Amino acid sequence: MLRCSSVSFSILGLRALATSSSLIASYARLSSISKHTHLRSSIEIAGFSSGYRCPRCLFQFLGSEHSMASQSAAEPKSLHEFVVKDARGNDVDLSTYKGKVLLIVNVASQCGLTNSNYTELTQLYEKYKDKGLEILAFPCNQFGNQEPGNNEEIVQFACTRFKAEFPIFDKVDVNGKDAAPLYKFLKKAKGGIFGDGIKWNFTKFLVDQDGNVVERYAPTTSPSSIEKDIKKLLGIS
Repeated sequence: MLRCSSVSFSILGLRALATSSSLIASYARLSSISKHTHLRSSIEIAGFSSGYRCPRCLFQFLGSEHSMASQSAAEPKSLHEFVVKDARGNDVDLSTYKGKVLLIVNVASQCGLTNSNYTELTQLYEKYKDKGLEILAFPCNQFGNQEPGNNEEIVQFACTRFKAEFPIFDKVDVNGKDAAPLYKFLKKAKGGIFGDGIKWNFTKFLVDQDGNVVERYAPTTSPSSIEKDIKKLLGIS
C-alpha cells in the first residue's frame, strides 16, 4: 500500500486514475520503478516527502521527471558522439578521433587572420600529428562573407597556398538557428567572455582525448601560443 498523507492507494489503484495517455505513461513509469526499487511506505522516490498530496500530483511529478530524464539523456556528453560532413559531403563519425587531441577551428580564406593562422596551424600539425594531434577545420562564411567559395575551392586554397594536410570539413554556420550541432555543443561547453556566440573567424576549441572541451581561444590567439596546452594534453614535456 502506498500512502500520500491521508490518501492511500495501491499500484493497482493507479490504473483507474490513468484516464489519459499522459497518465497512462506515468502509471507505466511508476510500475517500472516499483519493480526495481525498494519502496518505502512514504514513496519518497515519487516526491511525496517533498509535499505531493494527491495521486494526480504524483502523475504530474512523474511526467516532468520523465521529460527531464529524456532531455538529459538526449544531450551529447562528448564530441565523439557527433557525425559531421567532410568537404566531399561524406559522413565522418567523430568517434574515430577517440584518443586524439583535437584543435577545432572555424576558418576563412579572405580574412586578415588567414595567413598567420593557416601558417601556424600547418606548423603545429606537422610537428604533432604523429604524436596524437588532429586539427579539424570548418569553413564558415558568417563573418564578413570572407569564405565565399565552395568546398572544393576552399580545400584547394588551403592545400595549395599553405600546404595544409589537416582535414577540412563541409562549410557550416557556427551561430544562429542553423548553427551546426557540433558548434552548439562546443559553445555550450565553453562560452566566450562576451557570450557564447563565435565572435569571428579562427575561434579555436581544444578538445581532449575523451572528447571533452578543455579550452576556447579567441580569434586573435595565435595557434603557436596554444602549443603549450597541446603538449600538456599530449603528455609531452
